[in-house]
Amino acid sequence: MKTTQAVLLLFGGPQCAVCQAIKPKLENLMTQRHPEIALVYVDCVTSSAICAQHGVFTLPVVQFYIEGRLYLERGRSFSLVELSDQIERLVLLWKAAAG
Repeated sequence: MKTTQAVLLLFGGPQCAVCQAIKPKLENLMTQRHPEIALVYVDCVTSSAICAQHGVFTLPVVQFYIEGRLYLERGRSFSLVELSDQIERLVLLWKAAAG
């Protein structure tokens, strides 16, 4: 997160059916609508310490960071379209503030 301006973290697990279903959809959505944002998948089975550090104790969870600061978090059930719209709004505000 320190080397990129904006990053979307998807916390999931191999046994989480919802996580595995939304992962390719989220990858496709980010590639098409937000290619400037890095998407990182965190497997909470193999990286449980990272998940705990981020306060993730249920799956799936999506966190959106800009310049290392958390701006958006969604867990369990959420709309990918609404998530994308919220990210787009945050990115526009961020770019406007940067000048």
